[in-house]
Amino acid sequence: MDKILEGLVSSSHPLPLKRMIVRKVVESAEHWLDGAQCEAMFDLTTRLILEGPDPFQRQVGHQVLEAYARYHRPEFESFFNKTFVLGLLQQGYHSLDRKDVAILDYIHNGLKLIMSCPSVLDLFSLLQVEVLRLVCERPEPQLCARLSDLLTDFVQCVPKGKLAITFCQQLVRTIGHFQCVSTQEKELREYVSQVTKVSNLLQNIWKAEPSTLLPSLQEVFASISSTDASFEPSVALASLVQHIPLQMITVLIRSLIADPNVKDASMTQALCRMIDWLSWPLAQHVDTWVIALLKGLAAVQKFTILIDVTLLKIELVFNRLWFPLVRPGALAVLSHMLLSFQHSPEAFHLIVPHVVNLVHSFRSDGLPSSTAFLVQVTELVHCMMYHYSGFPDLYEPILEAVKDFPKPSEEKIKLILNQSAWTSQSNALASCLSRLSGKSETGKTGLINLGNTCYMNSVLQALFMATDFRRQVLSLNLNGCNSLMKKLQHLFAFLAHTQREAYAPRIFFEASRPPWFTPRSQQDCSEYLRFLLDRLHEEEKILRVQSSHEPSEGPGCADTSLQEVASKAAAATGSPGTSADEEKTLVERMFGGKLRTHVCCLNCRSTSQKLEAFTDLSLAFRPAPSVEDVSFQNPASLPSAQDDGLMQTSVADPEEEPIVYNPATAAFVCDSIVNERVVGSPPVEFHCAENNSIPSESAKILISKDVPQNPGGEATPSVTDLLNYFLAPEILTGDNQYYCENCASLQNAEKTMQITEEPEYLILTLLRFSYDQKYHVRRKILDNVSLPLVLELPVRRTASFSSLAESWSVDVDFTDINENLAKKLKPSATEEAFCPTLVPYLLSSVVVHSGVSSESGHYYSYARNITGTESSYQMCPESEHLALAPSQSCLLGGESSSAVIEQDLENKEMSQEWFLFNDSRVTFTSFQSVQKITSRFPKDTAYVLLYKKQNSANGLCSDNPANGVWVNGDPPLQKELMDAITKDNKLYLQEQELNARARALQAASASCSFRPNGFDDNDPPGSCGPTGGGGGGGFNTVGRLVF
Repeated sequence: MDKILEGLVSSSHPLPLKRMIVRKVVESAEHWLDGAQCEAMFDLTTRLILEGPDPFQRQVGHQVLEAYARYHRPEFESFFNKTFVLGLLQQGYHSLDRKDVAILDYIHNGLKLIMSCPSVLDLFSLLQVEVLRLVCERPEPQLCARLSDLLTDFVQCVPKGKLAITFCQQLVRTIGHFQCVSTQEKELREYVSQVTKVSNLLQNIWKAEPSTLLPSLQEVFASISSTDASFEPSVALASLVQHIPLQMITVLIRSLIADPNVKDASMTQALCRMIDWLSWPLAQHVDTWVIALLKGLAAVQKFTILIDVTLLKIELVFNRLWFPLVRPGALAVLSHMLLSFQHSPEAFHLIVPHVVNLVHSFRSDGLPSSTAFLVQVTELVHCMMYHYSGFPDLYEPILEAVKDFPKPSEEKIKLILNQSAWTSQSNALASCLSRLSGKSETGKTGLINLGNTCYMNSVLQALFMATDFRRQVLSLNLNGCNSLMKKLQHLFAFLAHTQREAYAPRIFFEASRPPWFTPRSQQDCSEYLRFLLDRLHEEEKILRVQSSHEPSEGPGCADTSLQEVASKAAAATGSPGTSADEEKTLVERMFGGKLRTHVCCLNCRSTSQKLEAFTDLSLAFRPAPSVEDVSFQNPASLPSAQDDGLMQTSVADPEEEPIVYNPATAAFVCDSIVNERVVGSPPVEFHCAENNSIPSESAKILISKDVPQNPGGEATPSVTDLLNYFLAPEILTGDNQYYCENCASLQNAEKTMQITEEPEYLILTLLRFSYDQKYHVRRKILDNVSLPLVLELPVRRTASFSSLAESWSVDVDFTDINENLAKKLKPSATEEAFCPTLVPYLLSSVVVHSGVSSESGHYYSYARNITGTESSYQMCPESEHLALAPSQSCLLGGESSSAVIEQDLENKEMSQEWFLFNDSRVTFTSFQSVQKITSRFPKDTAYVLLYKKQNSANGLCSDNPANGVWVNGDPPLQKELMDAITKDNKLYLQEQELNARARALQAASASCSFRPNGFDDNDPPGSCGPTGGGGGGGFNTVGRLVF
């Protein structure tokens, strides 16, 4: 029968005839045949099935084999044995390769035919081994799909136990090698179908043997995390994701990111390839797994991976939005990637050029699904443009394209941004950068102590919080310049926009440290501040000179940038914009004032006067009152009284010789000088007219200011008292006599000082460090000083000295030293015309020194943001609180004239934000804490004060862009600065990541030690250690970043 069948299928007879004869052959299978005939028939049909040259012969082979195997089962069982099947799988069949899919199909059908035979169990055992070997050989998708069909129908052939784990792992690897080179739809559909069969097989195995799931997923990760450049795992692995139970996401991701054996490069590759899975059309939950992994990496602060992957794949994810099948998942991943990438606009700006085309395309198709999709895209885009404002040229086309779609509210935008960030967020910044986890809840950045540099840190924070000065510095165009102002701009930009909890100002410290300051030793913050402002001032003048001599070769920072800012400052402060004003440096604009010193010889009544510029006023403490009465019969009998010890650094007048700065005496007043100026207030003659005859009996004035008393009876002077004392007339006698050129000899003289031009920011230094000439040591004056929130500075802008002298008559009586000075000065009828203008100032910042010596202790500062938009009080008030007459109150700036206003403002400020800057640490505080600092910590005393001038309505106004000030806070940064900050923010995230790993490795080891005193500096001498006092800002260093 086999010969007849073989000749029939190879003959040239018509096909219908052949079919009819084949039907007869199939029917004859019912008849008995001996073993040899059956074997011959099985051999023929097997050859037809596996080697048939045409579909007809293969079909005939299947039909005849099935019929004869059914009726002659024992014979077929003997034929289809282990040896035969093993030969097929290992050697193939004649010319047919062993990996041909026809062999697997033949075995599959053979198993069906002997399913009820006992020998099938032997075949199952054989196949459990052979299918594992076959999978290890990385079969093609078609063969693997046929194998999946076989194993799905005959689960007995699936390896068991440990072999099952190995089989699943190898099958995952095999899927990772799948490739489809065809671009035809038919071939693509077939390829997807083949992959689906394989993934379904794995799903069935995972369900049957759960122990195989985790090893399989580990193998998936091993494949996609491979860094081998010669191997690119197939996207077909995405088909497995839909079969992983969603409830396992948390456990698997946590296990994955906590594995110390997983390197960053491998994790980056894995995440990139998972994002590539978004293009797999039938995979479900891929977006869920991608987002879960992104969040997991953020939780362990592996920001380097997140940054690299986002920048590498953001455009690919965006492009997936064009394909309807994968659009929902792609949008979910895109939203998470953009909203979490909040340290830089770089990722968002990569897709900005493509947004308009996407919107126009989806609007044109008019489908409801497209409209709903665009609403989501529009909300996402609005969030990003809000977060990264300041790029109108990029965003204008997008705003026009999405103008018809609803815009989310600002509250919703902030909520979305806060919920999506890698770490918790504070306020978004107009300069395109936002603050991440490093920032404290205040949103402010601390300054790392570089080794007893708290004196610099406290000053820099006070300058930074001087809002108008900071804005002017940030607006300078200093690209290409390496000046100190450029470094200050760099520092201010980082303080405003870095994500770090604290910034290390190493470059600025090296550039701004006075040459005589010994590194890593404590210094005087007031001295440093004077040196810094003087350097900035002189540097700008030099750059202007260079720019004027070399206009075509300017360095880029000496052109018009500094002059432009000076002009803005002039407009902002309401100055008429004269050429002299425009020539002022930025330091002069912000901190410069004018002080006129008038000296009158008491012998010939000739006078001399000098107009000096100043950037700060150094206020000495009034000496303690004496119980002895003092009276003077004439100027010659005046006791030896020296100068009050005022040492002030000034910005020299352009017409004067430069002032020689003496750092050794800048912030100190001799004890002997203070002590010799005795008996309540120094006797002072008040002569203001040149060569005017003044009766000698009227040459006696006693300064005695009433000051508030503490409950214990000790006087608590205020800043206004110290300012009054600074401006009060003084007699120069004894060793401090004045050399009169007219008399050509030393003479007793009277010295008076008047402020003729007020600064925008008034810097007051309280002279707390005195030099004891007896013991040759420097000591600190620990007296408490009341800090008024509102300070009125007496400024005489127009009145001349001669007219001033004519407006006063002086009557002196020293019989009662306890009487107030106001009772000694009797104003004339014309006095009110020359009453100084009282310019109101609001307290902006306070630098506190904690300790008992200038060579040791600690500095920290209180500060708040103040602009020129606060209320203005410009009047010459009359006050009965001070024991000064109205005229003298005007002259010396009586503080209680605005007592009610100050009280209202003080109450208001209690609820407003004050900040405590203590090196790396920044916390919220209140004005009440500022006021009570010395009462709570006796060694912590106010040292340097910054007051901000309050301008009238037409003055400085941050809400008026016409004045050259920015509408929304600080100005936008120069590109060079923005790039530097973005780069450092990336570095910071990498540091956070390394710190997180270090903490994880040290979790089981001993906890790190810390200093409980809360200072970053070293111990004394010259330290900010425990001897520096509490400072109201003590904190431990647990969890503080170390850079």
